[in-house]
This record gives sequence, C-alpha cells and structure tokens, in this order.
Amino acid sequence: MAGGPPRIDWDAITEEATQLLSDFIRIDTSNPPGREKAACDWLAAIFRREGIDDIAFYDASDGREHGAERMNMTATLSGDGSKPPLILLNHTDVVPVERQYWDFEPFSGAVTDGVIHGRGAIDMKSMGVMELMAMLIIKRHRLRQTRDIVYMALADEEAGGTWGIEWVERHHPELLDAEYVINEGGWGNAEIFGTRRPSFSCSISEKGPLWLRLVAEGRPGHGSVPHPDNALERLVRALARVQAWARPVTVVPELRGYFDRLYRHNILPEPTQGALETLAADNLIAKAILTNTVSTTTARAGFKHNVIPGVAEATLDCRLLPGQDPDAFIEQVRAIVDDPKVRVETVYVSNTPASPAQTELFGIIEDAVHDHVEEALVLPSVSAGFTDSRVFRQHGITAYGFIPILLEQEEAMTVHGHNERISVENLRLGTQILFETVHRLCS
Repeated sequence: MAGGPPRIDWDAITEEATQLLSDFIRIDTSNPPGREKAACDWLAAIFRREGIDDIAFYDASDGREHGAERMNMTATLSGDGSKPPLILLNHTDVVPVERQYWDFEPFSGAVTDGVIHGRGAIDMKSMGVMELMAMLIIKRHRLRQTRDIVYMALADEEAGGTWGIEWVERHHPELLDAEYVINEGGWGNAEIFGTRRPSFSCSISEKGPLWLRLVAEGRPGHGSVPHPDNALERLVRALARVQAWARPVTVVPELRGYFDRLYRHNILPEPTQGALETLAADNLIAKAILTNTVSTTTARAGFKHNVIPGVAEATLDCRLLPGQDPDAFIEQVRAIVDDPKVRVETVYVSNTPASPAQTELFGIIEDAVHDHVEEALVLPSVSAGFTDSRVFRQHGITAYGFIPILLEQEEAMTVHGHNERISVENLRLGTQILFETVHRLCS
C-alpha cells in the first residue's frame, strides 16, 4: 500500500496492546537493579515473530553492575532511505515500589474494569507498547516508508542513564543518527490550570538535573553535653536556608509558545511577569517550569542515640531551567548555606538545548491529535523531569516528549507513586495517535 490510511481493526489492536502491556508490566525491571535484559529478550521475540529481524543487543554491564543484565536493544524497520531515520525511544526500567502502600500487586499487570494496573503502566511501558504496535501495524499492512523506523529500548533511564543512553553515546554513537526522536517527557491532561480542556504537552526541552550533596562536619561528642559544633545541627540549618530561598520566576524562551497558546485560548491571563509570579505561587506545576527547583531527597547522620555525629549529609535534587549555568547555581547554593563547615558537592549534572517547534513532525502531531480530540490544545512545553532525549538534543537531533494519552490529575500522580495505572481507553487513544503520527511522517 503506497498512500492512504489502511483499514485497521482497532478493537483487535487494543485487545492485543492491552495483553502486551499486561505481560510487559509483569517483567520486573525495577531500577535498581534494573535487569533490563529480560525486557529486551521479550521485545525481540515479538519483533522476530512479526518478521522484523533487524535486531541488535547492546550489553552495557560487562559484569560491572548487577551481573550481565543491563541491556539495550534496537529493532529496525527499513525504509527506502530517502529521508533520515525516526527513532521511537523508550526505557524499559521502572522505579522501585513500596508494596505496603499499593492496593494491588504492582507487577501483576492485572486488567480490571477497563484499567491496566502496575508499575510502568504510564512510565513508560505503555509508550513502549504503543511504539511497538505502530511498527507492527506498518509491517503487517506492508506500508511503504521513506525512513527507517528504529525502535530503541534503553536501560537505566530512571537512575540517570549511565548504563543506557550515556553508555550508547560513548560506545555506539552511530545509534544516535536520526532526524527525529519521539520519547516520553509530555502527555495529555484532561484539565489544565483549573480548566476542563484537553491538552497535550509536546516537550521541546526539559529542565537540567543538578544533583548536589551537602556534607556538614563538626565535633563529635556525648549527647548529654550539647555544644555549638554539632554537624547534624549545621546540616539542619543549611537545609532550612536552602528551603527558605526564594528563587525568581523566569520565563525561558522555550516556554513562550506554551504560555502564549494558553492565553490565546483563555486558559490563563496574559503572561506578564506579575501574572506568572502569581500563578507560580499558587500552582506547583507552574512553579516547577518557571523556577529553578530544589528538593531535599535524602539525609543521613549518626549511628547511636547518645552520640553527637561528626558528619552529616543530605542530597538535593535541583532542576535548572534551560539555559541556566550549573556552576553559577552551585555558587548561589554555597552563598545561601553560608557555612564553611558545610561542603557542596556535585553528584550529577546534565542539560539540554531545545528542539524547534516549527518542524514537520510537530505539525503532524498536531493534526493527529486533532483528528481524535478535536478541541484539544497541543502545547510546546518544557518537561520538569529529565529524559534520555537530552543526549539526542545535545547532538542537534530534534527530540519530542509526547505520550499521546489523556490523564486525569489523580492518574498522573501515580507516576513514581503508588497504584500506577492506565485505562485501556487511553492505551487505545495513544496507540492510534502514535501510529498515525509515525505513518504520516514516514509514508
């Protein structure tokens, strides 16, 4: 078939995708330790069964971490080569769970009342299945393509990508060769800033991670004799100063289109500095994309109830807006802490340039969304979290974060939380929109 859309039995496709996602969730790829090899083997078997044999495995572990199970893979559906490739990117690892807070077994993949339950249901095994189904539909219907379509399943995204995208960049840079990448980083919301209006975020950039460690040192001693050089008390004071630090609201260029579209559609007032400062003061999502954020994530000190510790440390998860200088931010943290006995150490840092929003792919995404959700907004956005897309963008490749599902706030809060789940209806919507996006771009 050369041209128009094929006739697809979407009921059958949805049933198949639902079963695949249920099976995928049952593969426990909690990171740590990851064990992504089992997921890659499972995916490869599906591709081979469908006659897609151009499959490659990339073992990143070499026995260095958690055995030989840190696996990356690609599966390629060849086009005629007249246009550069499209990469359908996903990661197979998931964050760990605290089972005692879940209402169901987190790796059951159970399907009840039209909902698929389990860790990874949204982040991001459902997207992995949508990308898989897009390639299978194209293969089954023998649709001609101008581009190679590369399915890329990576390890270790949830821990920073050391054994995934960063390993690939170092050891197999040829895998980064593409014109476009579709990945996680944005999804649809049924409500936006208090207005019931479907909107799909398509992230063109993301905040840069800057992970810091505060290490306070002092004089150890007996707990019965307090003194002013207590390392833990120094750390507590430092953390209090950091949390009280008011960082300015900044509208980076990558977000102008986002707020302008919300203004034009009467979702938000005109995006003046004052209006956005008011918005950020009342809305956590707005604050996350309009300021450099700091979250205290771990703390450790002491070994006995009656011993004053000589050292105490805490970790800070800082996320910087695009274009911000990490070194300058670290100096600001040191100035805020204002204690020579508290060191500020860098654990991890990364950043990304933006991808342009004026591209063929962005236009196709808008058209595909409107074909299914006519009244929806498509918003070029900045992701508050960081993804594997950053490496592609650093190499000048256009990468969009776009998971085409529509979530209620309650559902979105389950990502990295408890009781993660996705509706079968959303899986169907996402599979349809993603297939049509891929088909239109590659046909």
